[in-house]
Amino acid sequence: MGFVVSPLRSTFGAASYRGYFPGAAAALANFNGFGTKYANPATLPTGAGQGVEFNLSGDVIAVAHLTSPKVSAYPWSNGFGTKYANPGSIPAGNGQEVAFNPSGDVIALGTTNSPFIDAYAWSSGFGSKYSNPATLPPAGVRGVVFSPNNAHIALGHNVSSWVSAYAWSSGFGSRVSNPATLPAGFSTSLAFTANGNEIAVPHDSTPFVSAYPWTGAFGSKLSNPATLPASFGTSVAFNSDNNNIAIGHRDTPFIAAYPWSSGFGTKYSNPATLPASFCNSVAFSPSGNAIAGAHRTSPVVSAYPWSSGFGTKYANPATLPTTASGFLDPDLISVTFNSINATIAVAHNTTPFISTYPST
Repeated sequence: MGFVVSPLRSTFGAASYRGYFPGAAAALANFNGFGTKYANPATLPTGAGQGVEFNLSGDVIAVAHLTSPKVSAYPWSNGFGTKYANPGSIPAGNGQEVAFNPSGDVIALGTTNSPFIDAYAWSSGFGSKYSNPATLPPAGVRGVVFSPNNAHIALGHNVSSWVSAYAWSSGFGSRVSNPATLPAGFSTSLAFTANGNEIAVPHDSTPFVSAYPWTGAFGSKLSNPATLPASFGTSVAFNSDNNNIAIGHRDTPFIAAYPWSSGFGTKYSNPATLPASFCNSVAFSPSGNAIAGAHRTSPVVSAYPWSSGFGTKYANPATLPTTASGFLDPDLISVTFNSINATIAVAHNTTPFISTYPST
């Protein structure tokens, strides 16, 4: 079957990005609020959760974390299965973001140390590591996203050019030329539109988000939003219908959302109840009926109904994810949805490092 694909979340340090959603022929799942937390995995990730991602088919969940083996992956079927064996080649740096490609046969991990990006074949577990790119990213990778057609991988990092992209075909191909107008600073996340026609990059300096047409290369930068996000853009997500974009950022109101039609529309009103602090990660539910943000202070995750704007905030989970201010990289917290049933997952920086909830 053909499918519409949409990156979910991109996170601060984690892209997060989201997942890819099956297409119009499939009924996309709604999220209607937090159900009872699933049991923790029998074998926990070994360190602070930085990024989290489900594969497209919804039957695997992966967590990027700070300590060896830097990434942990589990079968998923309304709960965690037995942890998959670690990669044969452990990444050199701390895991910051994890992403599956749309076809589900590659898993990639952004890290703090050279080569900064590690990619592995995936088939019910980690396969062989692909060769590093011929031209490495210039610094630690905090955003990872595959294009919807599987043909490219894009990375966000904290040294100019702030973003790198490579052709992908069973491994890293040539590096794509930098955008003519670079993002204005440190890039922590990226997202492609569901049709793959644009790419958005949040960053730490005004205008705090940059977007470009995408044709296998960066086109001319699109106009900035008329009302900019309030500060350092940490994360970005498009909904599956391609008509909304959300940016998490550091200062109140912590999240900004806009209509999208190959460019930014007029900013939506802020949520009546704001997230508790700056959003490190944002995600739309598979059907687009809800939006969630992960943030550095309790309740760690906030979710809202979405229908061309923010609805009344859903009640917090009965069992909250855990986080500690002042922790090494406390900002690296991530949220994503499962494309099949809208299970929501949050990677966080204190044990058990990953929390998952069904939709009510």
